[in-house]
Amino acid sequence: MKRITVLLVEDHQIVREGIRALLKHELDIEVVGEASTGRQAVQLTRKFHPDVVVMDIAMPLLNGLEATRQIRKDFPDTKVIILSAFSDDAYVEQVAALGAAGFLLKQSSSENLAAAIREVQKGNTIFSPTISRRLNGHNQKSPNGGVHFKKKNNRLSSREVEVLQLIAEGMPNKQVAAELGVSFKTVDKHRQHLMGKLNIHDIAGLTRYAIAEGIIESSVRVTIS
Repeated sequence: MKRITVLLVEDHQIVREGIRALLKHELDIEVVGEASTGRQAVQLTRKFHPDVVVMDIAMPLLNGLEATRQIRKDFPDTKVIILSAFSDDAYVEQVAALGAAGFLLKQSSSENLAAAIREVQKGNTIFSPTISRRLNGHNQKSPNGGVHFKKKNNRLSSREVEVLQLIAEGMPNKQVAAELGVSFKTVDKHRQHLMGKLNIHDIAGLTRYAIAEGIIESSVRVTIS
């Protein structure tokens, strides 16, 4: 029996350990890796090529939405299930537009998660009942196993979103450069492009924009200077 390979992405270790322990009892599912940030999720997807990624939304350094976008673009055969405590309409629409195969709330039982993993591996989509009710009537199933809303006009590239999140979390340019493995000048150029595209000219404004767009949570501790 070929087992379904799964990558767990969650920034709280105790939650990851709990999910892993629950899935350990499913004989047809194998957890092949764990990540605590969206950036690690992309890296480990490249390494392991899992069948399914179970992804949190709110994570430091790179959030689950942007990580999902990058994974779906570079690894279209990998299915993504969002597992989050948040079910705001903005998140639901973004998740659907990104082509995620499912969206479950963290209140879901282990049986529901295991069943969702099996369903998305078959090419189906699965959403928590409360989310399904919102999607019903104005979503459209795509041929690649995702659900697609009409995409919003996304003005920012993946790298710009990464830079924006790190800046909004309070990192200075030098630290952003080290995190992304690029030069200080490159980060400064991205920062200038961000401000120009968004017509925002201070860090406080960029942080408010990042919160409004769900790039970081309003509860994230940030340093504005």
